[in-house]
Order: sequence, then C-alpha cells, then structure tokens
Amino acid sequence: MSDKKQTNTPIAIGISSCLLGEKVRFDTGHKNNDYITKTLSQYFQFRGFCPEVSIGLGIPREPIRLVTDTIDGEVRCIGTKTPELDVTDKLTQCGKDQLDWVKTLSGYIFKKDSPSCGMERVKVYYKNNPKRNGVGLFASVITQHCPNLPTEEEGRLGDAMLRENFIKRVFLYHRWQQLIGSNPSKKQLVRFHAQHKLIYMSHNQSKTRKLGQLVAKIGEFEQNDYCEQYLQQVTDILSKPATRKNNTNVLKHIQGYLKRQLDTDDKQELEETIEQYRTGLVPLIVPITILKHHFRKFPDQYIDDSLYMQPHPQELMLRNQL
Repeated sequence: MSDKKQTNTPIAIGISSCLLGEKVRFDTGHKNNDYITKTLSQYFQFRGFCPEVSIGLGIPREPIRLVTDTIDGEVRCIGTKTPELDVTDKLTQCGKDQLDWVKTLSGYIFKKDSPSCGMERVKVYYKNNPKRNGVGLFASVITQHCPNLPTEEEGRLGDAMLRENFIKRVFLYHRWQQLIGSNPSKKQLVRFHAQHKLIYMSHNQSKTRKLGQLVAKIGEFEQNDYCEQYLQQVTDILSKPATRKNNTNVLKHIQGYLKRQLDTDDKQELEETIEQYRTGLVPLIVPITILKHHFRKFPDQYIDDSLYMQPHPQELMLRNQL
C-alpha cells in the first residue's frame, strides 16, 4: 500500500535496442516507443541489445526471415534475397552467450514480429507463403532458459491489462530476486507469500490454494527446492492477467477486514463501488482508493503488509484503465 514497500534499487530490464530509439534496424531506422522511453524509463534501467547487430549483420543490412521446407519442419533464419545467408546458428548461440547477464534482469521487452526478437506470431515462410506461428530465435533461447523471467512484446504493452500484468510481474520478480539474494529464512519466505497472496488470488484462486499448500509444507523442503517450486507456481499463476471477477472477490475479501469498523453508510458506499467495478462502470483504482482511505483510519497489519493494493508505483496509473 505505501511507497516504502517499493524498492529503491534500479530495476534492470532487457530490451530490443530499436525500441529505445537506437538506429539498429536493417534499414538504419528504429522503432522508438514513447511509453517505454518516456514513462517506464523513470522506473526501469533499460539494457538495450540487438542480436542481429551482435552477430555481425551490418547497418543497413539485408532483411532476414524465418523459413521452413516442410509445414512442421525445422525453422531456419535466412536472408530475404540471399538464401545462402543463414544466421540460424549464430542467433541461437547469441542467445546462449547472453544468458549470464540476462539472468540478472527482472524482465525483458522484445520487438514484436522480429525473426530474432519476436515472442509469438512471427511470420514463418513455407514456399513463400507466411504463417504467423513462429518465434524469434533469440527470444526463443531467452524464454526457454529463463522461464520465470517476465517477458513481453512492446506491441502488447498497448493493452491495459497486459501492460499492468507485465509491470506487476516485473516488480514482484524483482522483490523475489532481492529476497533470494539476502539468503532468507523460512519465516521471510512465508512473509513474502503473505504479502503477495491477494495478488495471486486475483489471478487464479485454485492455483493460489495449491501454492498455499506448498508454503504450509515449507519445513519439509530443502530451501532451494522450495524456492524453485514456489517461483514456478507463481509464474504459472501470473501468466494470465487478473480477471474482473477475481479482483471483485479479492476486494470483497479485503472489505471483510472492515466489517466491524465501518458504519452503515460507509459499508453501503463500499459495496456499491465494488459492484460498480464488477459491472465495468468504474476502473479498479476507484474501489482500491476507497479501501485505502478506510484502512488509513482503521489500520490492519495483514492488509498493510499486503501489496495487492499497490503492487507497483501509483504514479504509473496502471489501474486507472482496468
């Protein structure tokens, strides 16, 4: 809820260089993204990287594309004009060569549609007929070897739900990295779960209950095994954005902590506001703002410790459109 819960440590994010305005594209151009460079750059420390330049392709250069000889066959990355220009192995190795520093990041933003950096729906040509079923070779290596790293394409950041979910995952993952780096006790690991439990519930309640069963048995695990299983389950839970239905259930759950403190009028106002959110009349920030107001007057340790109502800096206004 409060700003003191947000880390002051710079959050390192990997990103396709062209999205930062660097002129590294095949045509000497760039794909500067204003939201990334003007807004997110206030909170994230970006590390730009272009795998195509890294493997020695010049600027300008012949465009490359993904191709296959058979419908379900091996995908190669070759020049659009010079089929002999095959950079498949170089791009794959490039990804592997970057893993050391990529694993220190808290997230990665890739360039959509790119044969090297696209995460999904990249064109794969079969007999000169493209199908959008490919993955950029560099992005594929990164996501395979860093399965828990929050990743997204810049194009999808235009969607309010996907944008909020990605940035929420980045901040959560960064907090996890900081915790693990401090050689935490089991008590600290359990507290981390308590801080984020309501966030998990807003995504998937049944999977959150399963995660709770893991936490309850923390004493039965070797700590590294526990942490690995915990992070895998959290990644799965957060893989899809929170739903309006689940958020409504969480809001009502939080409301229950005020049942003895609020008078009839305040209770009715809060219930009506949560219902207005459920039906889409107001964004998520409205009931959350009212709840914050009440908890300032009637503090509760569990709610104050929870990060559900402010999982990322409020200045980003990510919940104003949810």
